[in-house]
Amino acid sequence: MPKGLLIVGLGNPGPKYDRTRHNVGFMAVDHLSLIEKISLSPHKKFQGDFGEGGQLRLLKPSTFMNLSGQSVGAVVNWYKLAPEDVMVIYDDLDLPLGKIRLRKSGSAGGHNGMRSIISHLHTQDFPRLRIGIGTSDRAQQETVDYVLGKFTPQESAILLSVLDLVGKCLQMVQKEGIDKAMSIFNSASVAPE
Repeated sequence: MPKGLLIVGLGNPGPKYDRTRHNVGFMAVDHLSLIEKISLSPHKKFQGDFGEGGQLRLLKPSTFMNLSGQSVGAVVNWYKLAPEDVMVIYDDLDLPLGKIRLRKSGSAGGHNGMRSIISHLHTQDFPRLRIGIGTSDRAQQETVDYVLGKFTPQESAILLSVLDLVGKCLQMVQKEGIDKAMSIFNSASVAPE
């Protein structure tokens, strides 16, 4: 019997980071909780907001981004999940807003949250869904300001469609598998190029 799928959205806790580009993983899990009718509540053992329904589990780590692996590792160990049963959703500065990328595995790519999860799971072989947050041609400090900045009203309108796309993608992963979902959603876009 399958142990189910754990979907983890990455972000930073607290009002200061709410609705910022770097917290798009949190937004995706919040959106999924509405679609799947799974309520999230603080869970001390898992160090995050957690909810489950059927074979689906949702997690928003309450650790800061660079410690996300502690929270993910706690859930994986408790439910005895394999790495391939974990799907991590996070922001990608190199993808334009309106695009998503689903992969079966990969490196951290400079993302500290992913680096922490790879360290705690002892592998980079777990699925991930990157959500484009646009590109920044700014210097390093300005890039930090950009990813920790809030979406503009125009970007927020696009983001709503992106979150719907994420929901459809993850439903397909559950019903028809990751390969089918990759073939359809990795070429999809909800914003003009």
